[in-house]
Amino acid sequence: LTAARSTALFIAEIIITLFIAFVIVYCVGMKVTVVGNSMENTLSDGESVLVNRFTYNLTDPKAGDVIVFRPNGNEESYYYIKRVVAVPGDTVQIRDGVLYVNGEMFDEENTEAIKNAGVAEEEITVGDDEFFVLGDNRNSSEDSRYANIGNIDKENIVGKVWFHIDSIRDMGRVR
Repeated sequence: LTAARSTALFIAEIIITLFIAFVIVYCVGMKVTVVGNSMENTLSDGESVLVNRFTYNLTDPKAGDVIVFRPNGNEESYYYIKRVVAVPGDTVQIRDGVLYVNGEMFDEENTEAIKNAGVAEEEITVGDDEFFVLGDNRNSSEDSRYANIGNIDKENIVGKVWFHIDSIRDMGRVR
């Protein structure tokens, strides 16, 4: 190869590499630190998580997804990390310490009674492009049960948590 072709090929490889790096950083590269114990035992205070910021451009959050959002779009607030329990059109109510979604008992692994039903004491219907979220540690979480948080608008969702990094020995997908 001539020197000019070799140089052009080298520059093209650099451009392709930078493009791939940009796509990866934009889609997956956001790192957020967990604040508080509201997601224990899934995620712990101070733990870092990677957030897929792209996935909700293609699909909507589903019940069970762990999401990152800013409450009410408040740019001054830290990122909240919670689990989606109800999607648009679902009804939510907490009765006698138990979460009901669409009239059926929801809590899959959380066996501890929910002490504060908050606004979910009365049945709530989740609106279009809204999501009802709770922390996994139900009794130590500021979430959709509280009027200052409420249902989460899709436009305020930053992305889906997909990977946690606590240490080299303790890292993996978030379920």
